[in-house]
Amino acid sequence: MERLQQIHAWLEKCLPGKRFSLAPASADASFRRYFRATLEDGSTHIVMDAPPSHEDCRPYLKVARLFHDAGVHVPEVFAEDLEQGFLLLSDLGGNTYLSALTPANANELYADALGALAAIQRASRPGVLPEYDHALLLRELMLFPEWYVARHKGVSLSDAEMAELLKVFETIMAVNLAEPQVFVHRDYHCRNLMASSPNPGVLDFQDAVYGPLTYDLASLFKDAYIHWDEEQTLDWLVRYWEIGRQLGLPVRPDFNDFHRDYEFMGAQRHIKVLGIFARLYHRDGKDGYLKDMPLVMLYLKATCRRYRELKPLLRLLERLEPEELQIGYTF
Repeated sequence: MERLQQIHAWLEKCLPGKRFSLAPASADASFRRYFRATLEDGSTHIVMDAPPSHEDCRPYLKVARLFHDAGVHVPEVFAEDLEQGFLLLSDLGGNTYLSALTPANANELYADALGALAAIQRASRPGVLPEYDHALLLRELMLFPEWYVARHKGVSLSDAEMAELLKVFETIMAVNLAEPQVFVHRDYHCRNLMASSPNPGVLDFQDAVYGPLTYDLASLFKDAYIHWDEEQTLDWLVRYWEIGRQLGLPVRPDFNDFHRDYEFMGAQRHIKVLGIFARLYHRDGKDGYLKDMPLVMLYLKATCRRYRELKPLLRLLERLEPEELQIGYTF
């Protein structure tokens, strides 16, 4: 309640003489919250509430400038208060790709999403964003044995099983780190893309890094919140690969090599996501992500079945989840 009063007081300074109402807009997996401020004339702004004790707004501001300069539609920053952790942003609307996508419009919406992603990647250069290095990749992967295996499933791995799992992790990371490097949004999926004009509006980019080229593609086409037939996502992936070569993006010249990069990058992401979703539930009391775990597991098992190097992980996954669970949201 006190935090809400602080937001009101700050907004009154930002919008002098203007009356407004405030309503929740959204929340995410972090400590950030978003509110929609509606003025008397019907216009709206978004307030980001990022408590400084838990969040830092500076990475958001830095990446917003980078992506805007690349020609990507991101929220405009009207006012900032880093001490209190408040940002006043333009409103990109409430129509996420998750709510907007249908089989009829998917080709068009994903083409726009790939266009924005290509713009981000073309603007890439080293030394600007944190590197998605071995230490960060491994730290993310280790969420899986700690939070998903031990805490969520209640399974204790033997020393031999843990050593085998770590060997698989090293195999996955070797492929990840050998990829061409670009700017990586890191959560480029249907909940962070807005159907807007120009399309798409891009949100939640504050954790962007410099890392593997296929990471955002795996986020987009192996999305934890919406499922498409693999034949369809492969078609979109081929289109990206062909256009990427034309634009001079550092994609692999051989599609099979590019696809293997994409598969192993997806495996890293899904191992991490299972750990994060479990941690959100057990540590933070957020159970909304539990329903999305079966789809993430489906993707991960499918990839592990294709590659001999990942078979030890597949055996563990089938021990943890012996039945193929029903996924919720699919086309």
